[in-house]
Amino acid sequence: MKSKLTLATICATALTACSEHPQNAKIVDTEPAIWPDYAGVTIPQGVAPLNFAMADDAALVEAKVSAPSGKSTTACGDEANFDIDQWRTILSECKGGDSLIVTVSAKYADGWRTFRPFSIYVSGDSLSATGLTYRRIAPGYEVYSKMGIYYRDLSTFKERVIMENTEVPNSCVNCHTARRGTSGDFMFHVRGANGGTLLSTNGKVEILNTPTPQTIGALTYPAWHPDGRHIAFSANTTRQSFHQGSDKRLEVFDVASDIVVYDTELNKLIITPLLNNTDSCWETFPYFSADGGELYYCSTTPRQMPSEVRDVRYSLRKVAFDAARGVIGDSLVNVLTLDSLSISFPRTSPDGRFLMFTACDYGTFPIWHREADLWLLDLCSGEARPMDEINSGEAESFHEWSTNSRWVIFSSRRGDGLYTRLYLCHVDTAGRASKPFLLPQISPKEYYDEMMQSYNVPSFADTKVELDAKGAANRLTSGKRVQVMCE
Repeated sequence: MKSKLTLATICATALTACSEHPQNAKIVDTEPAIWPDYAGVTIPQGVAPLNFAMADDAALVEAKVSAPSGKSTTACGDEANFDIDQWRTILSECKGGDSLIVTVSAKYADGWRTFRPFSIYVSGDSLSATGLTYRRIAPGYEVYSKMGIYYRDLSTFKERVIMENTEVPNSCVNCHTARRGTSGDFMFHVRGANGGTLLSTNGKVEILNTPTPQTIGALTYPAWHPDGRHIAFSANTTRQSFHQGSDKRLEVFDVASDIVVYDTELNKLIITPLLNNTDSCWETFPYFSADGGELYYCSTTPRQMPSEVRDVRYSLRKVAFDAARGVIGDSLVNVLTLDSLSISFPRTSPDGRFLMFTACDYGTFPIWHREADLWLLDLCSGEARPMDEINSGEAESFHEWSTNSRWVIFSSRRGDGLYTRLYLCHVDTAGRASKPFLLPQISPKEYYDEMMQSYNVPSFADTKVELDAKGAANRLTSGKRVQVMCE
């Protein structure tokens, strides 16, 4: 009975809100101030409706979205929340390069105003994904608050749980990482009393114990090889400290880090002294090239921490990797050094053309650096540039490419400087990005105002991620682990 009453209330509210339409509206020759700002964005076919609210003191809004064919859909009320079936029909009318025209009217104390229409561009490039995976986490530092890893359907607003730390008490559920192009092979870490690394390959789930006598600790940042057999990891000894009298709240830094490659079939680590010598170099954030023949990573010389944290700057390097023989090359190549900036989170595009990374003033954890920006390295020309077309005055950090290299999902604090939200943008063949758009929600203003968690480590998913969370939790709490071996 409760759900029926709730639905009836919602319907009655919608009918009341839509009972008043623009009358004697004043024509205004400016675009409307809407939130989220979806004016001029480029979207893929099949994305959920771009619902929005007025960003000013308007009491009501009515928005009409028209396709080139003349078909349209209208939403009205406190927010413009479009009917999802009508939205899909309108999008289906668009071919690659077509535009939706959005006409907004809003009611103010002095009456209705109708604003200059704006466009939403519909790309001919598919998203090549059904959804996203990501972690949501509250901004805590010393205790494990509720957090989880989730799958979000991009064609609707449905979010489903992959794993929450409430299943494993006093734990931290670390970021889900899937092999590019498939959602069936994935892994994530669980830290805490019942910690371990959950690995799912070909439907088989194992809980790994990754610390070994030959490594400095548990494995951390992962990157799948295209073959699905190998995963590169860093092993990091990480600390955190708090700033006083600074615009930065928190500093997270390494005091040691190495890189290894894990062979999932042989259950062993592939180790080379070139990447496993913390006395001469710290290596972190591995990521394979599109063809898997090279392993990119970030590297710096050791410093006295935390006193010299502002002097720590990471360069981008690479080393050859022979997947057939399971061998890491014996020669390191310095790919890119930015004299006054530190490089982190390298991500190669699947077509092999570009590498996107995050750059900040110093250090290895740009999430807490307001100046952190996304950069793009052209792997053909060797030229690197900041992506000014998508950067903001707040931190840009985690990012990932779609499998067709035409879309990017990234996290940003541009909304309020506090909470990290997810944005999508189109990237053309020349590496130019479109205006980013905020991940759509049913009622975005209410949702984001009340969401007291940050998003991180987003990734595109080709299908729903299937995991028996309770079964995995039972394995974690049982204490049974597969011990990772070394060569």
